[in-house]
Amino acid sequence: YVTRNSDPALLVLASLAEGDKHGYAMMEDIERFSGLKLGPGTLYGAITRLEESGWIAPVPSEDRRQPYTLTPVGRKSLENEVAALDSILKTAQKRLKHA
Repeated sequence: YVTRNSDPALLVLASLAEGDKHGYAMMEDIERFSGLKLGPGTLYGAITRLEESGWIAPVPSEDRRQPYTLTPVGRKSLENEVAALDSILKTAQKRLKHA
C-alpha cells in the first residue's frame, strides 16, 4: 500500500520505473531525485513489502547484490499513484492562487 507523500514504497517504485536496480543504487537514486536519504532498514522494509505485494520482483544476477524490477502490476500502481498525486497537486495550486 502506497500513501500520497514521501512514502518509501512510492520512492522505490519511482526509482525502479527508470530500470532495474539493487538496493544501494535505489538509495542513491532516491536521494538524487527526492532529496530524501532512506536508511537501509526503511529501504529494505519497503522492498520486502513491495515484493510481497507483487509490485516488484528480484532479477537474476551473478553479483552478490540483488537487483529488482518493476512488475506490470507495480507499474500500473505507480501510474495510478502519480495520477492521484497530480490531481492533488493541481487542486492545491489552484487553491493557493486564491488564498
